[in-house]
Amino acid sequence: MLTDRLLLRPWEPADRDRAFSLYSQWEVARWLGREPRALTDPAEAEELIARFRSRCTPDGRYGVWAAEIRETGVIAGTVLLIPIPDGDGEIEIGWHFHPDSWGHGYATEAAAAVRDRALAAGLPELHAVVRPGNTRSLALCHRLGMTPLGRTDRWYGTELEVFRQG
Repeated sequence: MLTDRLLLRPWEPADRDRAFSLYSQWEVARWLGREPRALTDPAEAEELIARFRSRCTPDGRYGVWAAEIRETGVIAGTVLLIPIPDGDGEIEIGWHFHPDSWGHGYATEAAAAVRDRALAAGLPELHAVVRPGNTRSLALCHRLGMTPLGRTDRWYGTELEVFRQG
């Protein structure tokens, strides 16, 4: 998928070094997963990319995609649209961006494109789940016009702020 400045595409094995650079940053990793931890070995990035690729459906409806800056070819981060594990059919929209790409509007641009495509394809609503204190992601949810629903520990085994769009 193309946006004005980004190409949203599946992560590729050749992206290992950038994936490692992104997910070895504690500033990013601290907000992810039940027990956050930064990658410490480039081989872990290969496993992560394989997991991301397995979440991409053949029809492109769902996935975990690299957000590549079209002008430079640098991957700014990740944007995702996936069924929430252990959910009841809820669909999650999310993003993880490299600190060197913060402050340029890439996350907003990528998330808005994925949101717009998902809603146009007939998904009735999307959810974003954000760890309390993650001010950058909380602000992005507001920029996207998402409705805050409060906190829950229903998903991912930790307390999260939940937002809904649609």
